[in-house]
Amino acid sequence: MNFFHHKKFVCEQDKEKFETYEELIDHSRHVHHITILKCNGCGKEFIHEKDRLHHVREEHEKELDRREHKDEYKKVVKSPQEEIDENSRKFSDNF
Repeated sequence: MNFFHHKKFVCEQDKEKFETYEELIDHSRHVHHITILKCNGCGKEFIHEKDRLHHVREEHEKELDRREHKDEYKKVVKSPQEEIDENSRKFSDNF
């Protein structure tokens, strides 16, 4: 038995198995005439609305959050001289 080529995507209608999700979507579209749902952001296709919503939440909302807060996470790049000056200010010659 070869475990490396097992088919993990199963059609709920006829239990046929597929190696990729895209093959399952093609099967569902052409054999069962199921309406396939698309992500408005990237065009990825889904059989169930719950899967599309999960994708949008996980993939696209993270991207939006990153864009909205990009200035908050931006690392300040200092020149070597600026770093030396900053570190020098921390130490004083006044004993």
